[in-house]
Amino acid sequence: MFKPLRALALAAMTLAIAAGSHAQSRTKLTIYSALENDQLAPFKAAIERAVPEAEVEWVRDSTGVITARFLAEKDNPKADMVLGLAASSMLLFEQANLLEAYTPAGSEQLRPSFRDTQPPSTWTGMDAFLGVICFNTVEAKKAGIPQPSSWRDLLDPKYRGQLVMPHPASSGTGYLTVAGWIQTMGADAAWKFMDALHQNIGVDPHSGSAPCVQAATGERIAGISLDTRAAKEKTNGAPLEVVLPTEGVGWDVEAFGIVRGTKNMAVARKVADWAASKAANELYARWYPITAHPEVKNVPANYPANAEARMVRMDFTEMARQRAAILAEWSRR
Repeated sequence: MFKPLRALALAAMTLAIAAGSHAQSRTKLTIYSALENDQLAPFKAAIERAVPEAEVEWVRDSTGVITARFLAEKDNPKADMVLGLAASSMLLFEQANLLEAYTPAGSEQLRPSFRDTQPPSTWTGMDAFLGVICFNTVEAKKAGIPQPSSWRDLLDPKYRGQLVMPHPASSGTGYLTVAGWIQTMGADAAWKFMDALHQNIGVDPHSGSAPCVQAATGERIAGISLDTRAAKEKTNGAPLEVVLPTEGVGWDVEAFGIVRGTKNMAVARKVADWAASKAANELYARWYPITAHPEVKNVPANYPANAEARMVRMDFTEMARQRAAILAEWSRR
C-alpha cells in the first residue's frame, strides 16, 4: 500500500527537479529603463511569458539618470537591453556606437516616426509621451489666476512661486519640453522665454510626474508634466484641467534597443521581437494612448482629445545632438 505514496513522492521530486532545471536554464537579462514604477511588474510578467527563457532584472531610474549611467558605463556595459527610454537618449547611445544593429520582426508595421531612420536600425519606438500643463482650477480661483491657453500665459507674475516643472537634466518630460520650445520658438526666443518663466518656478523636481502630483494636491497651482499622469490625476478626482498650449507641445518616443556586445544576444533579440509586436503595443496602451502600432489605441478617461494635433514636429536627432549643450546652458542660466 506504500507504492502509491512512493509513486507520488517520486513524481513530486521529478517535477521539483524539472522546475529547478528550468529556473537554472533561464537567462538573466539586465534591462535599463525609465518606465514608471507601476509598469515594471506587468512588463516583466509579459516579457517572461512571451520569452520563457528570459528572466528580467530591471535597473530603473529617471531618464536623465539612466542616460548618464549608461554613457558612463560605455567601456564596460552592465546592461543587456534598454527598454522604455526616450528616443533622444537612444540616439545618443547610437551615436556612441553602444547599441546593437537589429531590426525586430514585424517592426515594418509600426508608424515610421517610431522607427530608427538611420540604417542600420538600433532602436525601435514603443509609445509617445507629451509635456502638458496640469492646472488646479480650485487653487487658481482662490488666487485669481485665469486658466492658461498658451505657454506665454505662464509668464504672468501671478504665477510667482506657483509653477513647477521637471528638471531637464534628470527628467525626460523636462528635456522634451525644453527641446520643444527651442525647436518651435528658435533658440534665442526660447531662452528668453525660459529666463522669464524661471522667475515663476517654485521648484524643479527630478520626476516628470511630480509637477502634476503637486498641482493635483494643491501644493502648486500649475505644473508642467507628463500627459498620462495629468489624465490619471484628474480621473482620480483632482480638480485639474489638462492644458495643451496653442503653440503646441514637445514630445518624445519611448524606445528599446539591444546593448552592443551583450553575451545574451539570442534572448535579447527574442525580447526585442516581442517589444515590437502588436501584443506588446496593447500592453503599452494601458498607460499611453499613442503607441507605435497604428491599430492599437486605448484613450484613457480625461485624456485631451486634441493631443496628437498639438504635438509639434520634433527632430529627435537634433535633440540628441544638442542635449549636452542645452543642459549646460540651462544650468548656467
